[in-house]
Amino acid sequence: MTWRLEIAVQTPAHSALGDLLSYASGAELAPGSLVRVPLGRREVLGVVWAAEAVGPATPAQADAAEPMALREVAAALDALPPLSPAWRDLVGFAARYYQRSLGEVALAALPPQLRDLSAVQLARRLKRRTAAGEGPVVPAMANAPTPTPEQARALARLDAEAGPFLLFGSTGSGKTEVYLRAVAELLAREPDAQALVMVPEINLTPQLEARFAERFGADAVVSLHSGMTNPQRLASWLAAHLGHARIVLGTRMAVFASMPRLALVVVDEEHDPSYKQQEGARYSARDLAVWRGRREAAKVLLGSATPSLESWHQSRPPAGEDSGGRYVRLEMPSRIQAKDGGEGALPTVRLVDMNLQPPKTVLSAALLDAIGQRIARGEQSMVFLNRRGYAPVLACGDCGWKSECPHCSAFRVFHKIDRSLRCHHCGFAERVPRACPSCGNLDIAPIGRGTERLEEHLAELFNAVRRPDGSPVRIARIDADSTRKQGALEQQLAAVHAGEVDILVGTQMIAKGHDFRRITLVAALNPDGALFSSDFRAPERLFSLLMQAAGRAGRDAAYLAAQESNAQMWIQTHHPQHPLFTALRQHDYPAFASQELEERRAAGMPPFAFQALLRADARTQETAQAFLQAASEAAASLEGADRVSGYPAVPLPIQRVANVERAQMLIESGSRAALQKFLAGSLPLLHQLRQSPAGKGVIRWLVDVDPQAI
Repeated sequence: MTWRLEIAVQTPAHSALGDLLSYASGAELAPGSLVRVPLGRREVLGVVWAAEAVGPATPAQADAAEPMALREVAAALDALPPLSPAWRDLVGFAARYYQRSLGEVALAALPPQLRDLSAVQLARRLKRRTAAGEGPVVPAMANAPTPTPEQARALARLDAEAGPFLLFGSTGSGKTEVYLRAVAELLAREPDAQALVMVPEINLTPQLEARFAERFGADAVVSLHSGMTNPQRLASWLAAHLGHARIVLGTRMAVFASMPRLALVVVDEEHDPSYKQQEGARYSARDLAVWRGRREAAKVLLGSATPSLESWHQSRPPAGEDSGGRYVRLEMPSRIQAKDGGEGALPTVRLVDMNLQPPKTVLSAALLDAIGQRIARGEQSMVFLNRRGYAPVLACGDCGWKSECPHCSAFRVFHKIDRSLRCHHCGFAERVPRACPSCGNLDIAPIGRGTERLEEHLAELFNAVRRPDGSPVRIARIDADSTRKQGALEQQLAAVHAGEVDILVGTQMIAKGHDFRRITLVAALNPDGALFSSDFRAPERLFSLLMQAAGRAGRDAAYLAAQESNAQMWIQTHHPQHPLFTALRQHDYPAFASQELEERRAAGMPPFAFQALLRADARTQETAQAFLQAASEAAASLEGADRVSGYPAVPLPIQRVANVERAQMLIESGSRAALQKFLAGSLPLLHQLRQSPAGKGVIRWLVDVDPQAI
């Protein structure tokens, strides 16, 4: 008996080969089995999607000319249990919704090292694995804090209702403890169940992993994120797939983890844009988590102090003729109190009107005095500036030369620590020139300020200040540059937690998720750029970032009481009357969200409409835009095109990166189904255009569904 197998393989992007390729096998293989198959001159990993028995050919069939003989499967990785139907459904949905090939999504969801292992190597590796952690997990609840009334109410509703749930809890309200107890109650009720806990950033994973390992034991918890080595990722994936790992912690890639007994999905900081993949298949891990929970009858808990407006709208309560959203909203508005009953208050927000400050003021006198008072009391301060490097531009005052990148339509950033000019888009770097390359002027100077320059400036300002023990002030900087070496981030965070740092300077890496117990003051410098951005989501992201940054201050009510101090958030702005800051001063996210949603409803923007971006990269901007325009004209004849609006092609904000010109076209509709139908019908047209004269000079094209940046 011969078997015809339909197999998903990683075909080249936009190859138009179809979702599945057919192969022959002498043995029956269950759908979900991993196999090695020939593809061209290579042998690649594939996933069996369907199998059909093919009987012996009749004489008439044998005489008939067969167009093409199927190639044989090279080997089956049968030591591994097949991937479940639920996992294949998740991959299939993601491929359809985000307009990618099935094989691209399926193979990207598997650990890279698995693609290179032979059947013998995999069997040997599985044989070495032990079943440590495969028994029941008993969480260590002896030292667990008693849940607050708000936490208890949230957990009770989580247990009693189906969800999905949106846990709207202020910073410091104890959302992590709700996650821990929700997992503990699940494992107590179903000892063999599995839980998936997702975080937006790699740098938040070790901190959360430590708390879960302390509560449940290290053997019960594994991590999955791109910062791990390939062998580590494979080991974690196998532990989840085989059911040995009860709890998987990970970033957005973890949404595709194979977990056959998944019963709970937690998405922490669900508002974070990092959950949207920006390369390859541009999926939203948060949205896929909700879909996966519904498919596998697993409870889904989204948590945030500043939920995305989409999730906030979906959790609206019923009102009048409005039946409400699909999510259940759980609220925890209060911070954890001190053990003596003292109130855990949110930080006071103070605005500094920079219009009233002397020209070129970096930190106002009042803010410097407030930081100095914290140092004198042995407390910590955090200064947040979302721009790394020493200065964003190096310029010549004589001829006007600026440090433009020769390959991108952007400036190279000056990094003083290694005397380099570095492009943060293509990576091109050079040593800082001794003189202006244009006119020879020796006096070239930095313009603007990044975290590196801010750190230097603070060191100068507080050079003569002493800590309570008489030692000099200690300043630390945490950004993508200072944490490049392996283990650097963990060392710096440990120093902050140990009280060895007085002033912490950093980008958004320090503004969210971290539980700094001794920080009582947070300052945000120059946040105004997002107030008037062309991206309609910019105010939402700014409010979220500032509120999350404010949440790093005063998280330990007992420490504040002992210090007889109060928590403060300082914001230096040229627009102190802006409504965003009015809501921020009151920590009133519902008011901000209500205003933003009304504006979006009036403008017909998400979540009241659905969008996709069609993007093209080419050697010239004219070629890219002409391709998009030709695609728009070709798609106008599709059925249902009248329910979709297309806008003219325009350059991206940074239109040239690595000598490639980039253009985009916005497509939107009031119906998600209509937009999906239009996009699916457009794909064959795009493949045809790519091979036509209109596609000459086009390097690549892509579709971005539910884009996070326009």
